[in-house]
Amino acid sequence: MAYSESLAQRVRDCLSRRKGVEEKKMFGGVGFLLKGNMCVGIWKNSLIARLGPEYGTAALREPFVKEFDITGRPMKGWVLVAAEGIEEDPVLREWIDRAMKFVGKLPAKSNE
Repeated sequence: MAYSESLAQRVRDCLSRRKGVEEKKMFGGVGFLLKGNMCVGIWKNSLIARLGPEYGTAALREPFVKEFDITGRPMKGWVLVAAEGIEEDPVLREWIDRAMKFVGKLPAKSNE
């Protein structure tokens, strides 16, 4: 299954006024990077959010959220939010804001 282009467009709309954001095809979906660091992405029809270990673990207690694990090796601090959990734009924006807050504290990566 290809990734949801409609969800990707909703994410683009949420990120349109943010500086330092880059879109990149990856892992069979699309990722959105902030200053070179992966922040959020789309895998199939779900949102991937990078929240960091502390907030990622806490987010796993929320509805429609599970570990981001598409390879058999879960990524700590990353969550996958099912489509049912991001149907409303304000909720999608909240997930994106949470990821941007964490990733915004990371050092910028160079493109080399």
